[in-house]
Amino acid sequence: MNPDFDFKLYLKTLQKDGLNLTRTMTGAYFEPAGAFNISNNSLGPDAQKYLCPWKRADKSLKFDLDQWNPAYFERLKDYMTEAKKRGVIVELSLFCPFYGEEQWVLSPFNRINNVNGLGDIPRTDVYTLDKNKGLLAVQEKMVRKLANKLKDFPNLIYEICNEPYFGGITMEWQEHIAKVITDAEKTYPNKHLITQNIGNGFEKIKNPNPLVSVFNFHYATPPKAVSLNYGLNKVIGENETGFNGQKDSTFRKEAWELILTGGGLFNNLDYSFTSTHEDGTYHYPAAQPGGGSIALRKQLSYLKKFMDSFKYVAMKPDTTVYSGGLSGKNKIIVLAETGKQYAIYWMGGKQINPQFILPKGDYSLDWLNPLNGKIEKKEKLSHPGGKAILHSPAYQEDMALKIVSK
Repeated sequence: MNPDFDFKLYLKTLQKDGLNLTRTMTGAYFEPAGAFNISNNSLGPDAQKYLCPWKRADKSLKFDLDQWNPAYFERLKDYMTEAKKRGVIVELSLFCPFYGEEQWVLSPFNRINNVNGLGDIPRTDVYTLDKNKGLLAVQEKMVRKLANKLKDFPNLIYEICNEPYFGGITMEWQEHIAKVITDAEKTYPNKHLITQNIGNGFEKIKNPNPLVSVFNFHYATPPKAVSLNYGLNKVIGENETGFNGQKDSTFRKEAWELILTGGGLFNNLDYSFTSTHEDGTYHYPAAQPGGGSIALRKQLSYLKKFMDSFKYVAMKPDTTVYSGGLSGKNKIIVLAETGKQYAIYWMGGKQINPQFILPKGDYSLDWLNPLNGKIEKKEKLSHPGGKAILHSPAYQEDMALKIVSK
């Protein structure tokens, strides 16, 4: 949506930093400059340059919701092609609520911005089945158009809507859009995963939509969202962080805790990326509502590399492995395939002697520093079975341990 943003440099940076996921808005929603106290917001393009699926009708710059914008779809396909080349999966967020009038007044769905006479409704009625006054048909056409244009990209997942628990968005409308995606792809050889944003923090998902494969939360610290919903046997993720200071350690620990609790997706807002710093080097002000840096991205890549060293789909959260040795200031998490592989992470302390219950066997141990990605110590363990007392190397804030049977 933002033609001033050099997505090639951005995606090249993600690849260089060892990351493989990004989240992208379609352009059905954008923000005014300064929204949410964000400096140099890449989601706030110049209003006259802003690209969306619909063509501008005339010199008034209003949109024609019956006419597609070829320039938008060409740029979108170029973006997806570059992401595929870089090994980056795109979570395409189809829609977003209008949090306030300042967003609604910019939208092509608002009658003041289109020539179709649509959108003469409150912003809280836009994403409903019965109060939208003709906008639902436009939304359906947009979803089908995107599905057709992107049908050949394997590096794509569809998010129904960003934060649908705001702005009057109904669950019935979300279920309808999931059906539209599924129906649009029914004749295509490639079917893409659908993600649904459930809530901020955590909650128990009581009636999961069977068309949804990934259930996402925002600001999910601590990761109760994963533990509450792990039994669904679906991917539980966190695809937005922020509003919790700017320290790298905050979001690094959040990512490790979420993934080792059994989560399958982590994506953070990184304010060091702007349309003038697509290489992620922008020095944002103290008022920015979150963090992001070169160092943090590297630290997240160490987590990805750590998990890629396991056959992690065979693992599950395990509270029986750890049996003692930590102080009350430590927090430990274990993901395990009993007797075969263990991913262990803890926060707090400077050196610990944790105790683990392991079956009889020969094991290799790698102690990983999440700050720099270095293996601080490698050792072998020939264990008779039962309690094993281990001795960590010294560390600063947190430490990870890989135990694999030989």
